[in-house]
Amino acid sequence: MENVNHDLLEKEYFHLQRVVEEFDSKSLTIKAWSVTLGVSIATSKAFTDNMMLLLVAAIGALMFWFIEAYWKTFQYANYRRIGQIEDYFSGKREEIKTPQIGTSWGESYSEGGIERLLRIFFWPHVVLPHGVMCIGFVCAYFILGD
Repeated sequence: MENVNHDLLEKEYFHLQRVVEEFDSKSLTIKAWSVTLGVSIATSKAFTDNMMLLLVAAIGALMFWFIEAYWKTFQYANYRRIGQIEDYFSGKREEIKTPQIGTSWGESYSEGGIERLLRIFFWPHVVLPHGVMCIGFVCAYFILGD
């Protein structure tokens, strides 16, 4: 077993936990922007007969949906290192290098590719509210259209 600076490893762990929580906070901001923009555009339909506004609102929701999915891929890349540190402290892992935030994040992020993005894209907490709004605006366009 190598000589590990436990204090440094503990600081790294709690730093990563804080980073993950900050990502969640920003995700809520992305959701708020999405709802605000989507509802603003869709309700402005009341002042015009232009049905294209509903499609513009759907495209806006879709864009925010992609932004949040990408944002979650950045967040997700931190979980590998968190897991490594937890495994070390619980005795499931005998060796660990510290600090490794950047190296671990880069390796984890580059492994997922488009498959991980698509998986994250359909996580329920990512779909809401963007996916629901996007589908709803498209349905409204076809239902209310001439």
